Amino acid sequence: MASKPGAGQTALITGASAGIGVDLAECFARGGYDLILAARTESALKDIADRLAKAHNVKVTPIAADLGVPNAGAKLAAEIAQRGLTVDVLVNNAGFGHTGAYADTPIEPQTGMVDLNVRVLVELTHIYWKGMLAKKRGGILNVASTAAFQPGPLMSIYYASKAFVLSFTEALWEEARGTGVKVSCLCPGPTESKFHGRAGTDKTRLSKAAKPMTSMAVAQRGYDGFQRNKRVVVTGLSNKALIVVTRLTPRRALLKIVRTLQGPA
Repeated sequence: MASKPGAGQTALITGASAGIGVDLAECFARGGYDLILAARTESALKDIADRLAKAHNVKVTPIAADLGVPNAGAKLAAEIAQRGLTVDVLVNNAGFGHTGAYADTPIEPQTGMVDLNVRVLVELTHIYWKGMLAKKRGGILNVASTAAFQPGPLMSIYYASKAFVLSFTEALWEEARGTGVKVSCLCPGPTESKFHGRAGTDKTRLSKAAKPMTSMAVAQRGYDGFQRNKRVVVTGLSNKALIVVTRLTPRRALLKIVRTLQGPA
């Protein structure tokens, strides 16, 4: 019987207490990876860890951590090392969005998105990247969004943060070429999760115009793409088509379209 792709490896998954993060954890556990799950909600993490460990006969370690604070990545990595664990695959899934005109939005959620969507992703990647290259295995799966492919009036920082994630991931994919280290960027469109309620996007025209995919469907496509070392994974034919249209649309017209879609329904 062939061994599973994750046999002997451990995947660290951030934002693993809900939505796509939980389902990515399920996919990696099914693939034979031991898991380290990080998120703020300790009780939810423990329940998920217990369920996945029993269902897939893998070791699952939950670690409660607020990754939106300074040096959170280093603190998490230190705790992982203190427990005698290593990280072969890093899944940077933690992140959030916030909708509204930039002038009307408090600074806290804006800088918070930069901290969680960008800073800690860069920090954790830097901590584990050299080790992956040295071992010539493992890799990085970063979760961005179809928002990464255009600017986002009325959600400017979120769109910009995901554009960073996409650009950064593609650059690392090229740097890792031929090393045995996999790098993928998962770019979901509208997805069934708690994201929209927190971000306030559940009341926009965009949320009403597109049927969301299930978080498991998104996670499975991301996992499969990572295993194939696919540089960018866009989920769903309609989202792929939309990105093609986005690239062909003049920028000024595109900005107006996105602003309209991000407005209240």
